[in-house]
Amino acid sequence: MRIAAIDQGTTSTRILVVEGDGRGKVVHAARHAQHHPHPGFVEHDPEELIRHIRECVEAAGALDAIGIDNQGESCLAWDAKTGEALSPVIVWQDSRTNEAIEHLKAEGGEAVTLERAGLPLDPYFSASKLRWLIDNNETVRLALKRGSLRLGTTDAFFLQRLTGICATDVTTASRTALMNLGKAEWDEELCRLFGVPVETLPNIRPTVSSFGALKGVPVTASLVDQQAALYGHGCRKAGDIKITFGTGAFVLAVTGDRIIRAPDRGLLPTIAWQTKDERHYAVDGGVYNAGSAVEWAERIGLLRNLDELGHFERAPAIERGLAFVPALSGLAAPHWDRSAAGLWIGMGLETDRSDMLQAILEGVALRTAEVVAAMSASLTIAASISIDGGLTRSAYFRQFLADALGKVLHTRDVDELTAYGTASLAALGIGQTLPLCPVASEIAPHGHAGQWRERFSDAVTRSRGWR
Repeated sequence: MRIAAIDQGTTSTRILVVEGDGRGKVVHAARHAQHHPHPGFVEHDPEELIRHIRECVEAAGALDAIGIDNQGESCLAWDAKTGEALSPVIVWQDSRTNEAIEHLKAEGGEAVTLERAGLPLDPYFSASKLRWLIDNNETVRLALKRGSLRLGTTDAFFLQRLTGICATDVTTASRTALMNLGKAEWDEELCRLFGVPVETLPNIRPTVSSFGALKGVPVTASLVDQQAALYGHGCRKAGDIKITFGTGAFVLAVTGDRIIRAPDRGLLPTIAWQTKDERHYAVDGGVYNAGSAVEWAERIGLLRNLDELGHFERAPAIERGLAFVPALSGLAAPHWDRSAAGLWIGMGLETDRSDMLQAILEGVALRTAEVVAAMSASLTIAASISIDGGLTRSAYFRQFLADALGKVLHTRDVDELTAYGTASLAALGIGQTLPLCPVASEIAPHGHAGQWRERFSDAVTRSRGWR
């Protein structure tokens, strides 16, 4: 048995091929360009993404099934008949619809989205982006008049172009703010609120389902990358929790058959995965800037070598009064405040480059701790937390995070947990099961970090309302 998982992420597209015994290998990967045509805009070229997916499949060889995971909230417009992209991909980080979101909030729209979609009003989610395309793209408007417009998340575009099936899955649809979370159907009232014609949206299917065939190989699973990572970490029962540190930091915990609605804590109920027999829910909390904060430090010359992040000679920067709030794109959970800005505080003449790098890592960890604390108030979470992603390669970051959370952390014996989760679900689609990933290492907390969190909370408060 050979199962392929195409991991179409924010910065790259890669394919993991997994054998029946769980051994996996990335056989191809390609980075794609990030486009910033205006302040707050983040776009991808849809044709570049399609090209990289095709390259991945060509490199994979003979396969029994394929699964595809996607960026979640990133979306675009395309022609329903030809599959031609009519717009760039508007990426989940994009904040161009801030003004429209504030207008909807002023009219009381957030009560509707919280009740029906389980989501707050924020440019992060797809709905306002899709409306922006109708309002600002003449090609999109013409397609709407012709009756040939398709609007949706990247997964549905990929599937139509590659398999001829225009469909999305419930996990991805749950990130649009257009799906009724309890019914797992497009919600006409939400579509009216945002001004997105429901007839332009793709069909919603279970995560494990038939999504057509790609080069003769059945595509048996499609889902959001973070839900794929949750499954790849082996999280199956209520309270199981994982954190992935990629462009952002993404915390998900399984809630079983319960929809946990905690808008006062800034948490997002979502669908974890769905097979033909059962649906599992999760609660989600994100940090906009994690790996992207490190990339920013590298771009401005603050970070010279990634090895610099592994160890620091001095005590934690937060203990010495230096804090960095990584709100470079605003604050997501539990604050949901796009007016917040990146903030250094506590710098003095003695502060050097190493201190600043140390504070960046600590800021990401402490923002993540805010999210986990909010979850702990709504759900009994497991005694240990499974972590993955680029930042977890830093020994300093891993230990500081364990201390900040007051939890045992586990890393897994597979680097590509997002893709492995996708492959595991795709295997289910052909009646097979891949083994769980074994634990590779355990990081125990060294002490209580209440003072760190209290001091950092003060810094977060000072970062808000700046933009």
